[in-house]
Amino acid sequence: MSAKVVLITGASTGIGFETALLLASGGHRVYAGMRNPEKGSSLTAEAKKRNTSLNILKLDVQDEAGIAECINEILKKEQAIDVLINNAGAGFIRTMEQASMDEIQQVMDVNFYGVIRCCKAVLPQMRKQKSGHIINISSVGGLVGQPVNEIYCAAKFALEGLTESIATYMKPYFGINVSLIEPAGVVTEFGNSLTRYFENTGGIRDDAYKPLVRDYMNYRATFTDEVKEKAFQKPAQIAAVILRCINDPEPKLRYLTSEGAAAFTKLKSGLDPDGEGIKAQVRKGILNK
Repeated sequence: MSAKVVLITGASTGIGFETALLLASGGHRVYAGMRNPEKGSSLTAEAKKRNTSLNILKLDVQDEAGIAECINEILKKEQAIDVLINNAGAGFIRTMEQASMDEIQQVMDVNFYGVIRCCKAVLPQMRKQKSGHIINISSVGGLVGQPVNEIYCAAKFALEGLTESIATYMKPYFGINVSLIEPAGVVTEFGNSLTRYFENTGGIRDDAYKPLVRDYMNYRATFTDEVKEKAFQKPAQIAAVILRCINDPEPKLRYLTSEGAAAFTKLKSGLDPDGEGIKAQVRKGILNK
């Protein structure tokens, strides 16, 4: 495949980190966006070890003006953006009633509105090019609601709805592909920071939800390091799926990243696991495309 100009959000750790390295190693011109660019030293060092290079930019998905500055900086150098990977995200453990509105708004802002901000900033250039690929990192939590994760699931459900909707018209009218990457369990710092935030904000509270939250946290405790090593995917494995999505001559709407993800979502995704059926149905039924 020819080299592409790729912007990745949330690239300081985990999936974004490994995706940036994999794509850069494959010859793509990678711009690794992160809220705190000073955290990019480990990414730069690892790229050097792999005998490749990439560009680190400040990109906070909650900062609309900052996103525009980042996009403009890339366009000055490259005159194009071929792929946008919306990877930045924030998890949350707490029931809806327990969560403050500030917490709920923060989760929605990072996981959903952050994607919208980045898409809106990139789309004018992609439409001008009449080409491009937007890849949104979702989760099985965007297809299957889960207890004590309802705020995070709501944000990912919103992301799924947005992505599925724009995928119906972006390709036929503007030449832009749109895809979702849907992992299940992944071994990243994401889960550890999620648990730390939960503990730092009161842990299991002594309220009406105590039995529910206790049962849920006991379930999470079963995912020991040994279990994660055997059952969870590594960030590099998700990065490989993202690369496959980019290289796909006809990119699909959905990419469930493992057999476990497919099994967990089967009751919802079993008839149309890659989302192409529903996309075609809507295109034909509404747009006659």
